[in-house]
Amino acid sequence: QVQLVESGGGLVQAGGSLRLSCAASGRSFNDYTMGWFRQAPGQEREFVAVITWSGGTTVYADSVKGRFTISRDNAKNTVYLQMNSLKPEDTAVYYCAKAPPDTWLYGPHGPQSANFGSWGQGTQVTVSS
Repeated sequence: QVQLVESGGGLVQAGGSLRLSCAASGRSFNDYTMGWFRQAPGQEREFVAVITWSGGTTVYADSVKGRFTISRDNAKNTVYLQMNSLKPEDTAVYYCAKAPPDTWLYGPHGPQSANFGSWGQGTQVTVSS
């Protein structure tokens, strides 16, 4: 079974950058689509970005498109989220999760979080204005 641990969060000023990492333990990491989601206080969890097992396909939420980049290194069992030009509205707990390789990625709000599992504990990102 795959277990996921996020890291790299912190406090940053608006316009700054952070890189989040999600390290996976266990076998078969390469088989999964990997996603990043976030949840701000009092709000529902929302999709941020997703990447297929090969890295050949990536999908982003409109709110982060052009600012965030998702990538993965299957040799290191790690998926990354590079976040540039951060805004105060990006403040949230960021989670990574895995999904089957045939997960539909193109819903109106991205892939459904219900299709993802093995959620990590999350990492806090706070962007000050």
